[in-house]
Amino acid sequence: MMRRALSALLLVFLAATSASAQLAVRGKKIYTMAGPVVEDGVVIIREGKVAAIGRAADVAIPAGFKVLEAAVVTPGLIDARSVVGLAGYFNHKHDQDQLERSSPMQPELRAVDSYNTREALIEWVRGYGVTTLHTGHAPGELISGQTMIVKTTGNTVEDAVMVPTAGISLTLGPGSLRGGGQSPGTRGKQMSMLRARLLEAKSYLESLEPREKKPAKAGEEEKNTPPVNLGLAALASVLRKEVPLLITAHRAQDIASALRLKKEFDFRMILDGGAEAYLLIDELKKAGVPVIIHPSMARFNGALQNASFETAARLKKAGLKVAMQSGYESYVPKTRVVLFEAAVAAANGLGFESALELITTSAAGILGISDRVGSLAVGKDGDLALFDGDPFEYTTHCVGTIIEGRLVSEISR
Repeated sequence: MMRRALSALLLVFLAATSASAQLAVRGKKIYTMAGPVVEDGVVIIREGKVAAIGRAADVAIPAGFKVLEAAVVTPGLIDARSVVGLAGYFNHKHDQDQLERSSPMQPELRAVDSYNTREALIEWVRGYGVTTLHTGHAPGELISGQTMIVKTTGNTVEDAVMVPTAGISLTLGPGSLRGGGQSPGTRGKQMSMLRARLLEAKSYLESLEPREKKPAKAGEEEKNTPPVNLGLAALASVLRKEVPLLITAHRAQDIASALRLKKEFDFRMILDGGAEAYLLIDELKKAGVPVIIHPSMARFNGALQNASFETAARLKKAGLKVAMQSGYESYVPKTRVVLFEAAVAAANGLGFESALELITTSAAGILGISDRVGSLAVGKDGDLALFDGDPFEYTTHCVGTIIEGRLVSEISR
């Protein structure tokens, strides 16, 4: 009887799993972000992927598929820079793993080792349609650690992760300056420390490259192989252009320093924050540097003194690649929600669809994950956000969030 009971439970589980992966979503408006808006449309999701999309009159819903309905359907939203999962809901020491203060430069710190899939903040942002996070170590130290890209679901970090190492977080300007005679105490010291460490990484990388030599005698190969250095190995991946430097800089002089460092060492760079990026539009465009713009709801003081609600619109109009983030500040280690951040940008020069791009297609493009997420197209992940009205209207609710064909949130928020 026990064996039969277990078999029955397994069949129920498998049936539920299969049903959850076979889903149809009808929407009065579907913003695919891959083409025109589909009026009175339907999205078919099979085995976690978008299988069909079009007008309801043209796309038949297969028998047995669960059907959800919404006024507006968009791709799952992407938070292009966050600390959610490392920074926690309670703002207590035990759930604040986003910033290690023991050393100004720690590129070896991995986000995957600190991410908590059961953190309540993940559930919170998921309830607003956020299905993908670029999260990890926060700004605040010269090199604070690595970032990663995850889906906002999963029992373990292995279940959630899309890109284990998406970038290395670096902070220029007052955000990473130290007092009490500690280094770095000035901008000049910041740059000299970074330059010295990158040169070390360059030498380390060269020592790893194969040399055209006679075959080494027994024991010589081990002698010539440099000892593993996790920090230098992480920066070596930057010099190989495998991983970008995610440089947080707000003041124009700090952004200019970042561009100078990029030119000197020829690495991939993403500008994080960029409150005064509008002063260096030509320089950023020439260098091909995308910008993950500061949250509109940040307090505009200190390095953000000259931030503007119109920055995203100005950068996008100039042809730069721009995405929106929830960001991080020490007094708000919980989180903002990119849905609302994009709404502010929409009202300040971008308009609806361009603002939606900031948290869908543009974010996916900058992060290098547009083959899977950011738009609704056949073959891409079945990640959707469902709303009962205009997503950027304050009175609208997110009524459903779907990740890879599974309804992971249906709380109206």
